[in-house]
Amino acid sequence: MNVYEKMRDMKIELPQPPGVGGIYSPIVKFGKGLVYTSGHGPIINNSNTLRGKLGQDLTVEQGQEAACLCILNILSTLQAQIGDLNKVKRIIKILAFVAGTDNFYEQPKVMDSASKLLCDIFGDERGKAARSAIGTNALPGNIPVEIEILLEITE
Repeated sequence: MNVYEKMRDMKIELPQPPGVGGIYSPIVKFGKGLVYTSGHGPIINNSNTLRGKLGQDLTVEQGQEAACLCILNILSTLQAQIGDLNKVKRIIKILAFVAGTDNFYEQPKVMDSASKLLCDIFGDERGKAARSAIGTNALPGNIPVEIEILLEITE
């Protein structure tokens, strides 16, 4: 399955890769075909209307939207760094941070949208990953979600 054809069928356009906001690499390749991405937020093309905490400023649905935007940014960065998303053999692990109030407990529900998007694009065999969804009190720039992934690519 061609990833770009699948995204076209889903009417998904990748944004421009986000800029680097500090002293780090957007991705690190290691081992045999392994890639680890830095954390990506939901800022698309330098614009972000989703800021705040889940359970206070944002609904679960808005958190799910933010999670999907994070994934689109990650895919954009990967495309820029590895050249072709069809090289993705398998998404291995998703690590997500969800900013919420002290009594917000629906981090996994927020992240289900990101996991579903990866499965929709890459198929279950390649896209369904191990996952952690961690609640936190704050994220950089008051973004609601930050995601990083570990994946395997063909070299």
